[in-house]
Amino acid sequence: MLTVLVDADNLAPRRLQPALSLLATVAHLHLVASGRPQALRRVRWPLGSELIESTGWQSADLALAEAYSPSADPLMLISGDGDFALLAARHPGPVLVVSSAPSGRLRDGTTVVDPAIDGVGPIQDWMSAWGVELYVADQPSG
Repeated sequence: MLTVLVDADNLAPRRLQPALSLLATVAHLHLVASGRPQALRRVRWPLGSELIESTGWQSADLALAEAYSPSADPLMLISGDGDFALLAARHPGPVLVVSSAPSGRLRDGTTVVDPAIDGVGPIQDWMSAWGVELYVADQPSG
């Protein structure tokens, strides 16, 4: 199971949407996003995403921290906020950070990808390396 925590206030749609479109193809996904209502509305979320409207300083961070459950499964943090550095460092499984400008503390010991610059290829490679399964479209027989 791939767990994804998204701080919707932290990334522009041009960085967030490519990652979300790729995540919509993940077979076993637990995605939790938090942010201002207008930030949550500006992108298309994969089916089954849990969206938590949060307003006020640090409220999105707190909602995501509360939704987090430690496991050895892969964790993707879509945020550059240094408040998640300790969570990333202590996560028992692999961690990928999707961000345009992650804090220095968040870059330590994690892989960082910016989909607006790097595309989604590095995200696909990371997911493949950690056994994240994607839906496979039906192939015509013949």
